[in-house]
Amino acid sequence: MFEDEYEDDRLVMSTKSEFDAEENVLRPKVMDDYIGQSAVKENLKVYIKAAKERGEALDHVLLYGPPGLGKTTLAHIIANELDSQIKMTSGPAIERSGDLAAILTNLNEGDVLFIDEIHRLNHNVEEILYSAMEDYALDIIVGKGPSARNIRFSLKHFTLVGATTKAGNLSSPLRDRFGIICRLDLYSSSELKQIVSRSARTLGISIDEDAAIEIAGRSRGTPRIANRFLKRVRDFTTVKGEGVVCLEDAKYALKRMDVDELGLDGTDRAILRAMIEKFGGGPVGLDTIAATVNEDVRTIEDAYEPYLLQIGFIARTPRGRICLKAGYEHLGIPLTDKRKKQLSGYEE
Repeated sequence: MFEDEYEDDRLVMSTKSEFDAEENVLRPKVMDDYIGQSAVKENLKVYIKAAKERGEALDHVLLYGPPGLGKTTLAHIIANELDSQIKMTSGPAIERSGDLAAILTNLNEGDVLFIDEIHRLNHNVEEILYSAMEDYALDIIVGKGPSARNIRFSLKHFTLVGATTKAGNLSSPLRDRFGIICRLDLYSSSELKQIVSRSARTLGISIDEDAAIEIAGRSRGTPRIANRFLKRVRDFTTVKGEGVVCLEDAKYALKRMDVDELGLDGTDRAILRAMIEKFGGGPVGLDTIAATVNEDVRTIEDAYEPYLLQIGFIARTPRGRICLKAGYEHLGIPLTDKRKKQLSGYEE
């Protein structure tokens, strides 16, 4: 019924072609190869083992945290550890309830359905998920008006893995139907160094330890950024005709990419400079900052602001964002006595 009308490659991808594609070669396939997120990883091992021993589908899993931390990778690993197939889609791709119905009715027993950006699901689509997650059933209303009737289809037992960067945007009814909720945190420099070294081996790159540490230290706590930097450093080293990526190569390449010692790029510094030079260090609204640096508000909020907050360069206040002492020092801009007094209350 739903397959012919709605099934579409743009909605769902199976795991094999996606997971084995060249761009995903760096993804670990088993939990033991996954670096970092120790508490999440160890807990998932227990949940997966218990579900397999009971012969049941794993409870639905919600993965949330900043972008680039490995939520998609964990979804693939969960499927592999369960010896199951994974079907992938995203919240914005599922436009109609019929789209989701087609996906759900095509799942086999024990399959994993991964929905990225699940917080962006259409409200009508989301309501279809409630009975699917709770009762493994699909309620479809056929007809209109007095003649309308509800038809319930039974679904195979499956595991929904939802990923989001904004768990707060999920409705309570949807969030409460996840039996396993895991928060992914930013990585330490030592963990990122391990990731850089592993990725280098996977890509056949010879890299010395100091270069791996340098790349890790500038990667903003994010494996996706670390792997991107590694590939670009490799490009510069290849063009220079050298076989091993050394510390000097890493520093040179990252400087060419306009990435400083703390991982800040040109946009990060433009945000700080705009706050200091145009608005006296703040408070200033996010919309105003975005207009000043000619950048999208959501991009600043999702990609730049979290790291600047984490390293203590800016702070959120009820009146807007302010630049803290560390931000001034990083740009080499002296603080006036008046500004020092204003910031003293925020940095105590």
